Amino acid sequence: MSIPAKDQLLKEVERCIVLLKGGELEELIGACLKNGLPALEILSAMAKGMEEVGKKYEAQEYFLSELIFSGEIFKKGMKLLEPYLKCESKEETSCVVVVGTVMNDLHDIGKNIFITLLMAAGFKVVDLGVDVPPEKFVEAVKENNAKIVGISALLTSTAPGIRDIIKMLEKEDLRGKVKVIVGGAALTHEMAKELGADAYAETAVRGVDICKKWMMEI
Repeated sequence: MSIPAKDQLLKEVERCIVLLKGGELEELIGACLKNGLPALEILSAMAKGMEEVGKKYEAQEYFLSELIFSGEIFKKGMKLLEPYLKCESKEETSCVVVVGTVMNDLHDIGKNIFITLLMAAGFKVVDLGVDVPPEKFVEAVKENNAKIVGISALLTSTAPGIRDIIKMLEKEDLRGKVKVIVGGAALTHEMAKELGADAYAETAVRGVDICKKWMMEI
């Protein structure tokens, strides 16, 4: 299969997410895998589709129902890719990463992509879900001897909650024992620094790369 044809398959994957074609997406994922496309590239195409859906929602071209439906389609596609993502990664680590979406924020697509890629890279992940209060992050770090905390925030109004989590980690004398990485549409590198995080990741792939680098330093 030629490279342009492979690129076209990935474009079609992205299009299926944007146009909410769940059944067609499953068939395309199968075709991509059959033709040797890495699962990570397929997942990246799906993520681009979700970004486009988000833009349409912000522009009021899509409503909440479309946003939710696209998320369900994405999750089903990600389930199909998970075994292949794990097979593609040969790395293993005993590092535990606690991940959650900040309190009062119910978005989880970006978080779930990050978690899937972390597990594929061999990390052990504790998924706290969405709308997570600071206390739950602290409890999870203690219970699992976590080395990294990942916090997602997609709403500008909820982003300051990251500071509350970090302050509570400091209060419990845990801040010096963990690295904090944040991500989400509400954030920038500058905001992450102001809130007290160690790093900001624009994408889930970049976030995993940062975690891998930290593990070499710990």
